Amino acid sequence: MKKTVITIGIGIAMLNSFGQKKDSSSFSFSVQQAIDYAMLNENSIKNAVLDEAIARKKVNEVMGMGFPQIGSSLDTKDFLEIPTSLIPAQFFGGPPGTFAPVKFGTQYQATAGIDASQLIFSGDYFLGLKASKVFVELSTKAITRTKIAASATVSKAYYTVLVNEERMKLMDANVVRVKKVMDDTKAFLDNGLVEKIDYDRLTVTYNNLLVEQEKIKRLLELGSYLLKFQMGMDVNAQLTLTDKLADVKFEVGTNVSAEKFDYSKRVEYGLFETQKTIAELELKRNRFSYLPNAFAYGSMSRNAQRDKFNFFDSGEKWYPTSLIGATIKMPIFTGLQRNYKNQQAKLALQKAENNIDFIKKSIDLELASSVTNLQNASSSLENQKKNMIVAEDVVRVAKIKLDQGVGSNLELITAETALKEAQTNYYNALFDAMVAKIDFDKANGVLVH
Repeated sequence: MKKTVITIGIGIAMLNSFGQKKDSSSFSFSVQQAIDYAMLNENSIKNAVLDEAIARKKVNEVMGMGFPQIGSSLDTKDFLEIPTSLIPAQFFGGPPGTFAPVKFGTQYQATAGIDASQLIFSGDYFLGLKASKVFVELSTKAITRTKIAASATVSKAYYTVLVNEERMKLMDANVVRVKKVMDDTKAFLDNGLVEKIDYDRLTVTYNNLLVEQEKIKRLLELGSYLLKFQMGMDVNAQLTLTDKLADVKFEVGTNVSAEKFDYSKRVEYGLFETQKTIAELELKRNRFSYLPNAFAYGSMSRNAQRDKFNFFDSGEKWYPTSLIGATIKMPIFTGLQRNYKNQQAKLALQKAENNIDFIKKSIDLELASSVTNLQNASSSLENQKKNMIVAEDVVRVAKIKLDQGVGSNLELITAETALKEAQTNYYNALFDAMVAKIDFDKANGVLVH
């Protein structure tokens, strides 16, 4: 029961695929086709692709800051009260030291113009542009990581369904076999050749098998739903799995070694390296902040003043103004902010280097663990397979002895119970071996995606 619950739990986090379409809702998939289908339809992968597209658009946005910036404006004013200015009254014959209020200007004024600016030099801009391209690289690696995770979950879900299909076939055979023995025992009971307790024991065994058969049937249906869900497929679609459990190999190989492992095969390592690159760029950006920023600019405008709102009448004059200029800005003292930012960037770079060392050690541990787990799972699978074969033979002999009248009904029931337990242990070991194999491939950076 515990293994059954584990099977359900792992089955929830699974597969995606692409295969040969029979019609709009019928598919036949190998595990690789299931993974391929997921690469196109699973939502987390879709979102990772969109994140990469957003990062690329961000690069274009940053690049745009280095292009000419052009703007235009149109301003109109209606002075409900024309501004009053004070001028010396002496200009008009008044007493010295006094002022006379005078209104200058017109009620309506308008200004239309166009301005442009161009960045000449900015350390922040050039390093920001480079950093935005690194973020694209980071997003691309994030897609790969998401695809690898989807490949692992889809593969586990796929093999969960295969294991449950094989378990269902075996359970069906068990039900048929025990049903025949029960029917034969009923005939013996009717003829007084066996006791009722013998028939009752078989009835209990048969009923228990029926309950277990229903459980496996529901697990198989649920596993199929979960597989389709993780693939991004409509759960009501018809899905046939074409791979066979017998084709899966569990060999570890002799050339697996953490000492010889190429860390670049693991996308997690690449992600940490990219983060280190970003930290290095941030350090450079803070150092470049000591350099000046230079801009060039220019503008052209026309101004008009009217007593009436007739700015757009032909023949009315507008007065032009134009200019060009350049600005150089260089901060001299900013309260030591740049110094502290520079120190923060250095510490962030050290942290990135520590993370790279950490991921190397984590990969070494994961690799060694995956090798051990696969070896143990493979060995356990072989032992459980042998146990199941022996249990099947015990049932066969017990049935022969019962038919020949030299065995007991209780002996057969005991053998059937042992067989059921051996079969359960075998399929649990088979599923564990499948999971160990997938984890081993993932740890070695060879999981297909």
